[in-house]
Amino acid sequence: MSNRCIKRYVKHLKKWNITSQCISVTHQYCEMTGLWWVPRRPENGVSVQKRECEIDLTNKYMLFQQRILYHADNQRKKMKVLVIEDDEVLAEYIAKGLTEHGYIVDISINGKDGLYFAVTEVYDIIILDKMLPNVDGITILKTIRASNNNTLVLILSAQSSIESKIEGLTEGADDYLTKPFAFEELKARVEALSRRRGEGNIKDKFQLTAGNLKLDLKKRRVWLGSTVLHLQNREFTLLEYLMRNAGQLVSRTMLLENVWEYKFEPQTNVIDVHISRLRSKIDVGRDKSLVTTIRGSGYVFDAD
Repeated sequence: MSNRCIKRYVKHLKKWNITSQCISVTHQYCEMTGLWWVPRRPENGVSVQKRECEIDLTNKYMLFQQRILYHADNQRKKMKVLVIEDDEVLAEYIAKGLTEHGYIVDISINGKDGLYFAVTEVYDIIILDKMLPNVDGITILKTIRASNNNTLVLILSAQSSIESKIEGLTEGADDYLTKPFAFEELKARVEALSRRRGEGNIKDKFQLTAGNLKLDLKKRRVWLGSTVLHLQNREFTLLEYLMRNAGQLVSRTMLLENVWEYKFEPQTNVIDVHISRLRSKIDVGRDKSLVTTIRGSGYVFDAD
C-alpha cells in the first residue's frame, strides 16, 4: 500500500476518533499479513457504523496480539524430526521421547512414504531405519543426497557390522546407531547433530548466494551484483526461505507455515503477490526467473 493510501486510511480512522493505539497495531497487523482492511464509511453520521468499526478494529488488535505471541514463541524454533521406522511400537517410542524433549516429530512406517516426506517436507534431522519395506533406507539416503538435500541423517539398524556402518556413512549418513539402543544415547546423538548444524563457517551461516544474488542474514540486506535491493520484511523472509531450499520444490503450504506462520489456507493471493514483487526485483537483467512456478505444486528456486 502506498504512503498516500496509508495517510488517507489513518485520516478516516482519526475522523471517527479511533484510538491511536488501535490505528498503530492495525497497521502493524496489516503489514505483517499483507492484508489491508478497508474501514466502512459511516452513513448519515449513524453512530452504529462507527461502533462496528471500533469492534472490527478491536478484533484486529486482539488477533494481532495473538500473532505477536505466536511469533515470539516461534523465535525459539523447535527442531523438526522425521522418524522412518517400520517397527511402529519403536517409532512411537522414539517420537514420544523426542516430543517430551521439545522436538516436533513426524513418523513414517514404510520406505515409500518416508521417502516422500523426506523430499517434499523440510526437516532438521531424519532418523532412518536401514531395513524398510517398499524402499530400503540406503536407497532413501541416496535419493536425499542426490537432490542436494543436506538434512542431517541418523541411521538406525540392527546391522552392527563394520561394513554396514561404512556403507551408511559413505552414502551420506551423518551418524549410525545400532539396535538395540538406549533412548538417552539416541537423544544425545540427536543433540550432537543439532549442535553440528548450528556450527560451521560463519560466512555460510549468515550469507546465502545464488549467482550474483547475495543475501546477508546478519545485516538483513540483499545485493544483486553490486546493487542493493530494497526488500520489504516479508519479501526478505520469503527470499531467505526459497534460497535455503534452493533446488527443492516448495509448496504453498510450506510457504504459509514458514514465511507467514499460518496454519490454515487464508483464501487470498498473498503468496502470488509477494512472489511477483520479489521476481520484479531479483530477476532484473535475467532471461529466466530465479523462481519457477510448478503449476498446482508450488515453486522452485534455481540457485545455478
